[in-house]
Amino acid sequence: MADEPKFILSVDDDWKRQAQEEKRRLAEEEKKAKEAAAAAVPPVPPAEVQSEIAQEQLEAADSPFATLVQTLLTQSLVYLGGMGSRGGQPILNLDAAKRSVDMLGALDEKTKGNLSELEQKLLDTALYEARSRFVSVASQFIGP
Repeated sequence: MADEPKFILSVDDDWKRQAQEEKRRLAEEEKKAKEAAAAAVPPVPPAEVQSEIAQEQLEAADSPFATLVQTLLTQSLVYLGGMGSRGGQPILNLDAAKRSVDMLGALDEKTKGNLSELEQKLLDTALYEARSRFVSVASQFIGP
């Protein structure tokens, strides 16, 4: 036993310093990101304007027109494989998806000039989303 080499156990405190430095650096980056996000937020309108805007948005969102637009958009997303039933496989049916997108387009055409600003914005957004997704999914199956 006397001939066995003795091991000297040295504790390396350098890893602690590195971990603390990384933690500090990450905290600084997070703080900068929060500051940048706060700076990007548009100014808040006065309370009376906010309540009018909120009321208009609620009325537009609860309207039968908004429900129709959301239903057609949801149908197109379901048929494009974007949503599946609980535990089920997503559905991919480009023909049915195209019909839903076309119905949104027909709705846009037939209601030109008869919609409120919020309803038109809702329809435009739904059309953009549905068409973009359709092109994205269909391009995977159609050759160059």
